[in-house]
Amino acid sequence: MASTTYSLDPGAPDAPYLSFWRERHLCTLTTLRPDGTPHVVPVGVTYDPRARLARVITGKASTKAANVLAAGGRGAPVAVCQVDGRRWATLEGRAFVRTEPDRVAEAVRRYAERYERTPSPDPSRVVIEIELTRALGRG
Repeated sequence: MASTTYSLDPGAPDAPYLSFWRERHLCTLTTLRPDGTPHVVPVGVTYDPRARLARVITGKASTKAANVLAAGGRGAPVAVCQVDGRRWATLEGRAFVRTEPDRVAEAVRRYAERYERTPSPDPSRVVIEIELTRALGRG
């Protein structure tokens, strides 16, 4: 039986897709290195369809943050993905590193809610905000 890929509006996902993103799952973030090769790392991701954003908290010295910053102000093309058996979901968009304390705090709050654990304080923490352009998957 052939598998079907479903494309959804990232600002208006169907209920199963949104429910899948509310479950606790480890995800991957794919950024592009300066030479164009993919850098894929495990991360926690939160999804905010109303704002059309996905968020990843990280340290400002991380490779993922550096890859996003290398794109300059135009935003870096990225994808986040999670898999659970036959269910999978990918969010794509343009990423920006945000340092504003209110944005970082909101990302930490959402992470703590989804992953049921508050991250340790980290003064070097930033948030990678992904302005979503596409959602794919089978929720």
